[in-house]
Amino acid sequence: MTTRILIADDQEDVRNGFRLILDSQPDMTVVGEAADGASAVELARALRPDLVLTDIRMPGLDGLEVTRLLAGPTAEHPVRVVVVTTFDLDDYVHTALRNGACGFLLKRSGPNLLIEGVRAAMAGDTLISPQLTVRLLRSLSAPQHLPQPAPEARTATVDPLTAREREIALLVARGLTNAEVGAELFISAGTAKTHVANIQAKLAVRNRVGIAAWAWETGLAGGA
Repeated sequence: MTTRILIADDQEDVRNGFRLILDSQPDMTVVGEAADGASAVELARALRPDLVLTDIRMPGLDGLEVTRLLAGPTAEHPVRVVVVTTFDLDDYVHTALRNGACGFLLKRSGPNLLIEGVRAAMAGDTLISPQLTVRLLRSLSAPQHLPQPAPEARTATVDPLTAREREIALLVARGLTNAEVGAELFISAGTAKTHVANIQAKLAVRNRVGIAAWAWETGLAGGA
């Protein structure tokens, strides 16, 4: 199955870059481009893509409104929407997710995460850029004035990971990509990716967000 994608961004060079990345994948194809929000909604309704990638700040309708119209509860023919933007404001993240987005990625996260975000959305998952995940999880963590058990106590009975996997889970919780994890631990990005996949399987989570959440919930990332 090939995922049919519509790109909405007011910058032509960004659209061209995304098209090159996505069209290079054997299971993805870009079927349309829009330079503003109103055109994005019109094209999405005409082309019926499997997924729309939208920026936030665009002429006319912004990406948050595009998301609501295409993926929100009132959408006549809902379509998956992933927001890809430069702006990492928490309000944007929360609004996008409330409006039905199934992903929120930062443009600086790189091509691999863009591809991963599309595949996660098509699998029914929600992927958020690791940098944002760290901040959101911190905001949801327990108040600091409440007594907390020592990290050793919190992880002793719920930690199925090896020492190396704990290292990698901590780096994932800090927002590092596979390439950055590899550089930090002097291993290849491919080896880091394999470790991340093993960690996901052991923790029964679907993506890096789940790993980061586990690291915060167990106290492993308490000092991240």
